[in-house]
Amino acid sequence: MEISPNHRHVYFLLLCLLLPLCALAQTGSKARPKVLLMEVKAEIDPRTNRYVELALQEATARDVDHVLLELDTYGGALNDADEIRTRILEYPKPVYVFINKDAASAGALISLACDSIYMAPGANIGAATVVGADGQAAPGKYQSYMRSIMRSTAEANGRNPRMAEAMVEASVDSTLAAGQVLSLTTSEAIKYGFCEGEAPSVDEVLAKLNLQEAEVIRYQLSSTDRVISFFLNPIISGILLLIIIGGLYFELQTPGVGFPLAAAILAAILYLVPYYLNGLAENWEILLFVAGIILIMLEVFVIPGFGVAGISGIVLTFISLVLIMVNNHLFDFTFVPSENLMRSLVSVVIGMVGAAVLIALTWNRMLNSRHMQGVVLQNKFNSKEGYRSADSAEHLIGKTGVAHTRMAPSGRVMIEDTIYDAQARDGFIEKGDVVQVIDQSTFALRVKKIEPNV
Repeated sequence: MEISPNHRHVYFLLLCLLLPLCALAQTGSKARPKVLLMEVKAEIDPRTNRYVELALQEATARDVDHVLLELDTYGGALNDADEIRTRILEYPKPVYVFINKDAASAGALISLACDSIYMAPGANIGAATVVGADGQAAPGKYQSYMRSIMRSTAEANGRNPRMAEAMVEASVDSTLAAGQVLSLTTSEAIKYGFCEGEAPSVDEVLAKLNLQEAEVIRYQLSSTDRVISFFLNPIISGILLLIIIGGLYFELQTPGVGFPLAAAILAAILYLVPYYLNGLAENWEILLFVAGIILIMLEVFVIPGFGVAGISGIVLTFISLVLIMVNNHLFDFTFVPSENLMRSLVSVVIGMVGAAVLIALTWNRMLNSRHMQGVVLQNKFNSKEGYRSADSAEHLIGKTGVAHTRMAPSGRVMIEDTIYDAQARDGFIEKGDVVQVIDQSTFALRVKKIEPNV
């Protein structure tokens, strides 16, 4: 088709208009890169570990192109830091870290796992010696393990493994005096290749990465996870323990009411689940707690008296509640700070003592409440008024028999070839001892031991 000279200038003008529009359309069609920003500004512990795990899961779900970690920590638990390190190394997208002042100990390990490190002015990285609960250097095997993972992590990202190792123990770097470990300032980290650059803010880090136009997604815990973190507070844990113990006691005293037991079960769930999800409560610790409760129930409902089963149940329950709150490994408290262990002990003791005080203060009031009057018999039927139990045992008072079981202090006695439930007035009575009935109650006889004549 031949274009006339008169129309050529029209087509030329249209072409000039269409070319910029096409270029603009192509530019607009390019999606902005997405960056997920997560913040760790606390001790490295199971909560931090779970936070990073959830953040990386969110990054995967939203198909982000980069992950940026803003870090400011003095360290924490080695096992949690190691798990965070592994997750970062294995994550398929680039992960960068912005050290906003401190990356000490476990924080240094996490930083080395990232693809690029940027540090704020005046920031530091290093001092990764493993310490125990008392603040002193842990035994050599722990230092050796820390040196190996610092070395391998540095190698994985092209950093000097010898200098990474020197952050744990001075002996591997002759430039350090005895007893010192390597810690680098921002300028030193840049000089030795441990840091890609200095940046005063997250925005500056993004600019250095050519991501200033990127869509930044700031990761925050969901409402559910914030609720879980709320229930990890030792004060809240103590209140939940109070409800667990108080609820079980009230249910045992007024079986069939249901509400105290339901409250105890709900409190137990709110106590155990957050610690389990955050990696503090191990399966064996929860089984220990369940075993303790079962032993207590057996003592109350099956085994007469109060003996080995009941005491064992209380001990197992107490130990499990304490262990659930601290990050131990099969009773190994090497890396459990003493203040954490003390906080756990105090919370459990306060919960148990508080439950006892609550029971003492509210028992009579609860029995006289309008709701309890519907399920608890309030009237008294005295024998002086002509009332008698169908199973009255007044005729047995003064009679003698033998202990059919051990009484500690409850058990059974045999009187005139008939077995009765009974309770020792003083101390314990062994099976076969001669006893005398001194009184009766609604459910059992009261007996005393008769010493044989010499």
